[in-house]
Amino acid sequence: MGQVIANKIKQSITELIGHTPLLALNQYVKEQQLEAEIIVKLEYFNPANSVKDRIAKAMIEDAEACGVLTKEKTIIETTSGNTGIGLAAIAAAKGYKLRIYMQDGVSEERTKVVKAYGTEVVPFSDVPEMVAAFEETDGDFVETIKVFRETVVDREENVVFLNQLNNEANPNIHKLTTGPEIWDDTEGDIDIFVASIGTGGTISGAGAFLKSKNPNIQIIGVEPAINSIATVDNPDIIEITGVHRFSDAEEARVPSNVHLEIIDEVLEVETVQAYEAARAVAKTDGLLVGTSSGAALFAATVLAKRPENKGKRIVVILPDTGLRYLSTDLF
Repeated sequence: MGQVIANKIKQSITELIGHTPLLALNQYVKEQQLEAEIIVKLEYFNPANSVKDRIAKAMIEDAEACGVLTKEKTIIETTSGNTGIGLAAIAAAKGYKLRIYMQDGVSEERTKVVKAYGTEVVPFSDVPEMVAAFEETDGDFVETIKVFRETVVDREENVVFLNQLNNEANPNIHKLTTGPEIWDDTEGDIDIFVASIGTGGTISGAGAFLKSKNPNIQIIGVEPAINSIATVDNPDIIEITGVHRFSDAEEARVPSNVHLEIIDEVLEVETVQAYEAARAVAKTDGLLVGTSSGAALFAATVLAKRPENKGKRIVVILPDTGLRYLSTDLF
């Protein structure tokens, strides 16, 4: 009996990642008078409360397997928050040093949580070259990361830059876990899959798996609308944190982890619309989720209102918890 009980006890938080639940938004669907089914995958059930826990574990363990990462080296990564939090938790559990370069303007909870795990946090604004690149490219994240590699990574020894934008472990882990979990938990009964586009890993990996099981499943990406993207001229626009616009970007500015050939359609969502959906689902179904979740849910609602989708099942990734946004005006 003792042995049976012991086998149920996890030995590391890395064992808690994945197998997040699916939930039918019955009250939200009723309130919105929708005739399609909306099922959400609650990624805040991961131990560090976001979908990025999956790639944090995958990228670190891939670097370990390749022999690139050893205990005397420091992991470094750039992030708007959730990847940094996931990495901080995994690095702490595995005993690695970590330094996170955090995008300016994210909610203060993000920085505080990363620091709570013992991780060093450096704001983007502390790296002048990155600031200059960001301004010169009008906020392009891909170009800014290239400058980061040249000015930070290549000038320092004993660091391992995981580079979530181009690290194949990112989409691969979603192809191995997120996609199969959705397929298994729905028993293959899924018509449309919706995910916000950040680094591209979630939609590319999970979408590829789902397409491999049923090519008729529609893969829908969610990106910010033009009016919800801050620029050098309009820096005070409130953005959808961690969600990026790539559908009309030149090829050089699209991360390699955004597999556009997997995506059937991209829907634009304004920040105010993401807020609207996040606030609504908190009141209808008791789910407190963040802005990127709100954006994905708003897009799913638009899809559910289309006559051709009547009676269909829409599965939506809700990336993180609303508790990470309490210092913002989301709620």
